[in-house]
Amino acid sequence: MKFWKLALASAAIAWLSSTVSLAAKTALVLGIVLEPPHLDPTAGAAAAIDEIVYANIFEGLTRIGPKGDVLPALAESWTKSDDGKVYTFKLHRDVKFHDGTSFGADDVKFSLDRARDGKSTNAQKGLFAAIDKVEIVDPLTVKVSLKQPSGDFLYNMGWGDAVIVAPESAELNKQTPIGTGPFRFDSWAKGSQIVIAKNPVYWGTPALLDKATFRVIPDPAAATAALLAGDVQAFPVFPSYETIPQFQADPRFKVVIGTTEGETVLGMNNKKPPFDNLKVRQAIAHAIDRKTLIDGAMFGLGTPIGSFFPPHHPSYVDLTSETNYDPQLAKKLLAEAGHADGFKTTLKLPPPTYARRGGEIIAAELREIGIEAEIIPVEWAQWLDQVFKNRDYDLTIVSHTEPNDLNIFARDDDYYFNYDNLAFKELVKQIDAVSDGSKRTELYKQAQKVLANDVPAAFLFQLPKTGIWDAKVEGLWENGPIQANDLTAVK
Repeated sequence: MKFWKLALASAAIAWLSSTVSLAAKTALVLGIVLEPPHLDPTAGAAAAIDEIVYANIFEGLTRIGPKGDVLPALAESWTKSDDGKVYTFKLHRDVKFHDGTSFGADDVKFSLDRARDGKSTNAQKGLFAAIDKVEIVDPLTVKVSLKQPSGDFLYNMGWGDAVIVAPESAELNKQTPIGTGPFRFDSWAKGSQIVIAKNPVYWGTPALLDKATFRVIPDPAAATAALLAGDVQAFPVFPSYETIPQFQADPRFKVVIGTTEGETVLGMNNKKPPFDNLKVRQAIAHAIDRKTLIDGAMFGLGTPIGSFFPPHHPSYVDLTSETNYDPQLAKKLLAEAGHADGFKTTLKLPPPTYARRGGEIIAAELREIGIEAEIIPVEWAQWLDQVFKNRDYDLTIVSHTEPNDLNIFARDDDYYFNYDNLAFKELVKQIDAVSDGSKRTELYKQAQKVLANDVPAAFLFQLPKTGIWDAKVEGLWENGPIQANDLTAVK
């Protein structure tokens, strides 16, 4: 009798163990550094929004894949007119939003017209500037006519800012997002975590996970402890660079160092004295030692950049020599600008490690040429409000992780750099209108040189994607071609 009890107990324990193991594979806890201000990617610039909802909750006509390629999404196919000005999208049928309403051509027209409307709060309205009109051909066919050919149009439609929303729920998406994706919104404990759950009636290939929890852990030491304790199974962008070797030596974890679209810059308010003076901006750029910055703030991870362009792009030009580290030249330029004795300024730093640690290093380097930069730490919501929205700042450090975003320097009327250069704006227009690869490359190179010479910001380094996760987890992206944690193939 005792033998059978023991056997039954052992069997029960084994069953329970396998059940727990199985359950563990259907749920995933991911660490994120920044909590998003809300969850509507069509109404905010914060990368933290897309890091949760892109491809998971919301979908666009197209989507950006893990290699940066344009893939079909809600549009199963499309055709382009010979003159490159008309795109006709054929939509997937039997697609429903998470609230049960049906998706169709009317939702596409609503979303694109809403995004490009003059009253739109979309942070990337430039993505839709080329659109002349959107027409419904039939319930599953949409025709989009452009004002002029746009080589980036299909790519632009894959951004998080271009996802398709429904008129019935669009105004509620900030707190209770409703999309068409493989996951639906479950809950949000402010300051702690956001939970998404598998969409049981998804139109496409179902997600392999039943649930994913995005846990907000801004502190690098806490991020390390959470991974080691198993409280978090994955940190797609791990913030504690100095502990990466520890995880590389631990067989329980997989460490993947990839690339991102994140150009990290020392932003300057170009319309605020003394930063409206080119020589002052040049002096600041020459005062920064990129190697010291990357070693000190990033523990050697990161690639120096001399303009606003990713080094992995085929059209990249290495222009770091244009603003090489030269403190004596920096002092000379300051004197020529009328600031031989330097000046006082402020440096607002958001929470990411690269900003807080990098800010300390840059402030020390600026002090060497006579510029006293008072460091002002701000939370992410404060940065978005004060710096990005209201342009209330002198200097700041941030990484721009949006893809193909050279054109932000052509947005003097609504972008925080306050940079205004007609020649650069013309180059951006030409780039957008050209689809020939060699011509675009030449224009991209010209645009990079304009920014390197005009120094609207001090270009620092390309942010690496420092991914660490449980060795058993599969399907997370190695690189970051877009600001996303696409969980559609994760198991």
